Amino acid sequence: MVEKDGSTPRRLPPRLSPEEALARKAVRERRDAEMRGVASIDAMRAAIRQAARALPHIATVPRLGKLDAAAFRARAAAGLPFLVPGLAARWPLASLTPQTLRERFSTIPVRARVGDYVGTAFAPDRAMRDMSMLDYLDLAASGAAGLPPYLGNLELRELNRFCHWPAWFDKPGPPRFWLGPAGTVTPLHADYDDNIFVQLWGSKRIFLAPPHHDEFLYPVEANALLFGSPFDPEAPDYARFPLARQAALLELVVEPGDLLYVPAGWYHQVRALGFSLSTNRWSRAMPAVLQPAP
Repeated sequence: MVEKDGSTPRRLPPRLSPEEALARKAVRERRDAEMRGVASIDAMRAAIRQAARALPHIATVPRLGKLDAAAFRARAAAGLPFLVPGLAARWPLASLTPQTLRERFSTIPVRARVGDYVGTAFAPDRAMRDMSMLDYLDLAASGAAGLPPYLGNLELRELNRFCHWPAWFDKPGPPRFWLGPAGTVTPLHADYDDNIFVQLWGSKRIFLAPPHHDEFLYPVEANALLFGSPFDPEAPDYARFPLARQAALLELVVEPGDLLYVPAGWYHQVRALGFSLSTNRWSRAMPAVLQPAP
């Protein structure tokens, strides 16, 4: 079939039956479990939450000096987040600018989060729009009402060579990039993989809560490795979410060049305080807190 304008209509993917969707989910979870060397993702999540019950209470995120791989593994095994200030300050990407993106990477295809991407963050039909990097930068600069458009969780391979990642993970996933103006936000959620997060341009406010406090955060499954929370620590609604009063929330601001380690299962919410570029990598191995001592 051809439309009147001569184009071929885009075909939507076939709708899966509930049985087919469950079967596909089971296959994906088996693959993810094998990659991480665990019996099942459900068992891994439960073990992370159980291990978290033995964590000491911390009032602030520890700030550390540079770590080699052995020192990183020792710190990560403790199951607590930590910050390494300035570690990425000399990365080539840190010295680039939004104008560089316009001049050298304008034609890169990107997928922008638009509309109410916070309210639909963990739904399968989140509002997205495909465009070029230049079109995105123009849209972000337009100052339209509502949530500012956000490039989130994108593989931008053209930028990889400007990053110098520490060799801390045995099975690192590909770098992901997060770009947008002040006010872009990733709502509260937990990834069940260890995470190295690097702030390159601008600053971001981050809230953190330990894995076992999911019982206070009304979690909603997006997939077996990602759980979202409807609670907003920046605008807490304790009438709707009374249990959230019991969640131990940490707040910090990451500055350009800072590296933040977020252990698997820790809830986090991230908001840009100015025009911001961040990048992260998730481990694809067993979470450090579950690995046997060397």
